[in-house]
Amino acid sequence: MKKNRLGSSDLYISEIGLGCMSLGTEEKEAVRLVHEALERGINFLDTADLYDAGRNEEIVGKAVKGRRSDVILATKVGNRRIPGKEGLSWDPSKSYIKSAVKDSLRRLQTDYIDLYQLHGGTLDDPIDETIEAFEELKQEGVIRFYGISSIRPNVIREYVNRSHIVSVMSQYSILDRRAEEEVLPLLAEKGISVIARGPVASGVLAEAGASKVEKGYLDYTSDELIDIRAKLAPLVCPERSLSQTAIRYSLGHQAVAAAIPGASSLNQLIHNVKAAESPALSTEELEFIRGISRANVYTAHR
Repeated sequence: MKKNRLGSSDLYISEIGLGCMSLGTEEKEAVRLVHEALERGINFLDTADLYDAGRNEEIVGKAVKGRRSDVILATKVGNRRIPGKEGLSWDPSKSYIKSAVKDSLRRLQTDYIDLYQLHGGTLDDPIDETIEAFEELKQEGVIRFYGISSIRPNVIREYVNRSHIVSVMSQYSILDRRAEEEVLPLLAEKGISVIARGPVASGVLAEAGASKVEKGYLDYTSDELIDIRAKLAPLVCPERSLSQTAIRYSLGHQAVAAAIPGASSLNQLIHNVKAAESPALSTEELEFIRGISRANVYTAHR
């Protein structure tokens, strides 16, 4: 599988990664899926301390044990569970980040993390303190590189200008093109890579996604989604299914280093991996897709 350099780092990640959030908590099956992903050329695994209250990191850690050097391991930090308090609290403080990384290392059964990502962020955060935490962890050899996971252009811009992030994980698909207006051009100019999550739009752009359009997606109505799926049909061919077309779209921008569709079954995983072998979208096809979808959707998070 093709591997792309992640920003200015020396990490080369498979263009199709594995978003581990959807692996589930059945350890044997989840480990099997990770092993199958590695066998099929995926070397980039993305998890978070948030997923299944840390259980996801534990499963990923067990799955890569004995082959750690073959894997580019990414996880995230910032969402904190406080004993006795329901839900999550946002904590981008230096003290919490430097404490939380120890728990992630333990769960992942490793002594370093390849890519440590801030799992969100706002302009009200102590951004310089947050950056200082990541820089110190890098100097200590606990992490190799760091990035952020965000859909907020203003927050992304602050980290681009003030830190040494090598990547931004952002939701990006045919149905969620918010990043194209500001984020992707900025990151391409600065040599910072995008990791595209949600390329199949929560399954709406999957083969079986016709049943998922009823509730709409972002600010698309069900009728609009039905229409877009129909208009995408001419781009589907024996070598490239609808979901593979969607994944190829996310990979079509120069700033994108990898797309990370999730997989909860072996069939889903194999199908996602085969997107790497499917024909890339031509310039004309990319323009056609942009003509049938909207760039400015769901702007509440700006």
